Amino acid sequence: MPELPEVETVRAGLARRVLGRPVAAVEVRHPRAVRRQSGGADELAARLVGRSFTAAVRRGKYLWLTVGPGPHPDEALLAHLGMSGQLLVQEPPGSRAREARDGRDVLDLMHPAPVLAADGGPPMDLTAARLPTTVRDIPATTAHLRVRITFDDGGQLWFVDQRTFGHVMAVDTVPSGDGAPGGAGSDAPVLPEPVAHIARDLLDPDLDTVALVRRTRIRRTEVKRALLDQTLVSGVGNIYADEALWRARLHGTRRTDVLRPARLRALYDHAAAVMRDALAVGGTSFDALYVDVEGASGFFERSLSVYGLEGHPCKRCGTPIVRERFMNRSSHSCPQCQRER
Repeated sequence: MPELPEVETVRAGLARRVLGRPVAAVEVRHPRAVRRQSGGADELAARLVGRSFTAAVRRGKYLWLTVGPGPHPDEALLAHLGMSGQLLVQEPPGSRAREARDGRDVLDLMHPAPVLAADGGPPMDLTAARLPTTVRDIPATTAHLRVRITFDDGGQLWFVDQRTFGHVMAVDTVPSGDGAPGGAGSDAPVLPEPVAHIARDLLDPDLDTVALVRRTRIRRTEVKRALLDQTLVSGVGNIYADEALWRARLHGTRRTDVLRPARLRALYDHAAAVMRDALAVGGTSFDALYVDVEGASGFFERSLSVYGLEGHPCKRCGTPIVRERFMNRSSHSCPQCQRER
């Protein structure tokens, strides 16, 4: 599943491209894409057609578009990308956005407006880091197109999912348990009901890091398990957990209850920093399955220090990186810099 930087990159693209465009039609091409919608394709269409998306919001790895106006204003289109889900914007022929794409006007297409930092900081200039030689065209084939949302102006929002692990669903929103904004891109203190249990993420300006450290120590668990626990802190997956632990010089099996609060605070600071670094270059793309809404890949793979680098020398000490089994997945670490205790 894409992690916070990848999902935030998609969220920012949706905020630029789909808000305020009335929905004319919803086509569900594969039932698994709406398997969590109680009324299936008919309910999804009924809750979206004739309405518009009003905000693109994210908390941790979860992404949603608020929907309005209508008889039920507290609604959202929640997208779970799974392992291979993509949200792609397809513009009609003759539109300014389509002309920019066809002309490879990369600067305008990639970043037509400043992208607001998820942590509330100043706008980030992603152009220099993400400027590709060409922008990947959205594939003409619709073999993996699962849901197509068509706007009044002819533009479309596609949910593409090769492995069909992801899904979309129109849901009600509820007040967040922490009583504060729903996440990046939103001022509303609400979350989609299915993800109301998800904790704040490390780029949330309202995150109480002191309380997070205290809750982490109380868990009495392995520190990597804590990083991956979305009910404790959201947004971190296997890639950025390994990278943060390497930066903090901690092995993932270290116990949270014996680590000093300062070490845990430093770990979370490293995790936030590595995700900001990844966000600045559009996230990590190991293959064509993760792209932004224009079909462009992220470039953080080039900056990874340990993840996926088994046998490569550690950038700090030169010791070969090792891969170990952890929670039915792989962990990567330096045996010299991150010793088990």
